[in-house]
Amino acid sequence: MLKLEEVIGKVLGVKPEDITDKSSPLTIPAWDSFNGLLLVTELEKNFGVNFTVEEIGSVKEVGDIKTVLRKHGIAV
Repeated sequence: MLKLEEVIGKVLGVKPEDITDKSSPLTIPAWDSFNGLLLVTELEKNFGVNFTVEEIGSVKEVGDIKTVLRKHGIAV
């Protein structure tokens, strides 16, 4: 299993070490709506979860992704 930052970096083309809890579509230019959907797919596949539409809509930054993953019992 890849670390969260590794999955995000792979999908969005950024270095994992440059990703913080405050990273968002406002700070990562490649994080557009299309890549956001790819990110959801990769996160679900890598962490073995299925996100609800509400969970997906609640994500505004990486810290929010961590919150949703924790709700699914994933330690990040």
